Amino acid sequence: MARILNLRDALNEALREEMQRDPLVFLMGEEVAEYNGAYKVSKGLLDEFGPKRVIDTPIAELGFAGIGVGAAMNGLRPIVEFMTWNFAVLAFDQIINNAAKTLSQSAGQFSCPIVFRGPSGSAGQLAQQHSQTFESWLANCPGLKVISCVDPADSKGLLKSAIRDNDPVCIMESESLYGLKGEVPEGEYLVPIGKAVVRREGTDVTLVSFNKMMEVTKLAAEELAKEGISAEVIDLRTIRPLDHETLVKSVKKTNRMVVIDESWPFAGVSAEIAYEIQKYAFDHLDAPVVRVNSADTSLGYAPTLVEEYLPNPAKVIRAVKEVMYRGA
Repeated sequence: MARILNLRDALNEALREEMQRDPLVFLMGEEVAEYNGAYKVSKGLLDEFGPKRVIDTPIAELGFAGIGVGAAMNGLRPIVEFMTWNFAVLAFDQIINNAAKTLSQSAGQFSCPIVFRGPSGSAGQLAQQHSQTFESWLANCPGLKVISCVDPADSKGLLKSAIRDNDPVCIMESESLYGLKGEVPEGEYLVPIGKAVVRREGTDVTLVSFNKMMEVTKLAAEELAKEGISAEVIDLRTIRPLDHETLVKSVKKTNRMVVIDESWPFAGVSAEIAYEIQKYAFDHLDAPVVRVNSADTSLGYAPTLVEEYLPNPAKVIRAVKEVMYRGA
């Protein structure tokens, strides 16, 4: 059986279930306790688990990320919530230089089972310092696993898997899609880290995306279907490890690929995917891989600039027609 839940409630269920299951799991971050979370993902957890397991922190991401890393090295399983990954740049010293390297630096003597989570990417008219994506930044670092998903059911299952994982996991959510609704199974279930999913079967072109750009991609696929173009839609869900096997299998069927990625184009996730496809499926391509990214600039405040900056269905449709050698 499945229920209709929004993303925030699905994440809340995952947190509650894992905290009930394992007393070593605790949550910390800005406003996660008394205020029930900036986006209400932690609603009700303070009342159920108390202030020793649901901990409000000062506005000091570097500090509380470091406390979380130390707690993980000592056997606890912390979940560190960032109000936005934009604010977590200060904490990258702890995430990259400590959490990601603990296992190798200690020659396997210490693991660091910690989850860092929060929203990434644009949420409208929030401009330069509140609209960046960080998947490619973090995925560049060996030792980190990176999840980026907004489907409610998958997000719940992936968060539960992340909490149980013995490696540090970074989870990227979406500030603008915490209200996104979807079917979520009842009962206990996990979603494997590192496995993409085909959201829509198709034969003419493969569309690859993740996080809230999946909503853009699905809309584009629906419009393309009206023109007789059958698009296969793949949701990566996990950025590192990247499931290139699912991508290659799809390209062998469709012979074309368009990657939709909210990040800047230079050295991003879409660039890595394009490399993987030319390495493993070059002979199956009937056209070069085309990428649809945000503009290679900082995001302004004006609504017209936001619209021009971000990928949208029209841009995806143009890219598909490019790889199919069709006129606009």
